Amino acid sequence: MANAVTLNIGQINGAGPTDAMFLKVFSGEVLTAFETASVVLDKHFVRTISSGKSATFPATWKVTGGYHTPGTEITGQAANVAERVITIDDLLISSVFIPNIDEAKNHFDYRSTYSNECGVFLGTNWDRNVLQVGALAARASATVTGAFGGTSLTSTGTLYKTSATDLVDGITAAAQAMDEKDVPSGQRRYAYLRPAQYYLLAKTPTTLLVHRDYVVDNGDLSKASVKEVAGCQLVKTNNLPNSNVTTGPTAYQGDFSKLAALVMTDAAVGTLKLMDLQSEMSYDMRRQGTLIVAKYLMGHGILRPECAVELKTTT
Repeated sequence: MANAVTLNIGQINGAGPTDAMFLKVFSGEVLTAFETASVVLDKHFVRTISSGKSATFPATWKVTGGYHTPGTEITGQAANVAERVITIDDLLISSVFIPNIDEAKNHFDYRSTYSNECGVFLGTNWDRNVLQVGALAARASATVTGAFGGTSLTSTGTLYKTSATDLVDGITAAAQAMDEKDVPSGQRRYAYLRPAQYYLLAKTPTTLLVHRDYVVDNGDLSKASVKEVAGCQLVKTNNLPNSNVTTGPTAYQGDFSKLAALVMTDAAVGTLKLMDLQSEMSYDMRRQGTLIVAKYLMGHGILRPECAVELKTTT
């Protein structure tokens, strides 16, 4: 009796590893989950390098001028220049090991489910790090001597967390602070809120934010959605820090327990990528299962603190 001819659906053109094409499917699933989990991906500065452990981001500030007196020599002027350095963190990974016997007994696609979970973890971690750095930027001093630092606005008690009116006033004050620090109005501004504070803005008395008689296309009360306050796009996220973070990379640590909201532009924080999101899959004969690993290698840091404002409470 002749052996059956095996059709290896994961093999490319009948040659090479029998699971080569499965890797591509898995990669796509991770990328989808990552982009779904992250809300900051397209809302801050991202730079990719091919090698190295860090990168510098030069910063300049304004120069002055004056009226010229005929006959006097024009000699120019001195100006302050500085830089911010972002360092690459250690490799961040998310992995699962799927035993053959579990795949054989299970009735649904095990790998797809957990590859998605790996992507969600990486995307969530990206958001948390960027938003923690954003809050630290609001507390940081100026990058260039003579320029502006970040802004921290404080409400009495817990008003920024519990009063819609105060929260609207706070976001408006944040926009004003950026204007007064010469942050270009053309830079897109974002207000990051936890769900409790986001939905607070759809309640009385701030329904005027989406009232059809006063505002055009700024949300939908029936869907409890609000788009903007004072020109700042509202971004709902569970990843805004709300505790005293003492673990992980030192550059991201801080006490965020009183943070109610974070307003910043895409110039406040930067991400430096050395290795973008990648995935690997390998069958381990000795352990009779498949190891799946999703990973990236990057770092995050403050760029322009004047572009960040934190709204915090006293209790």
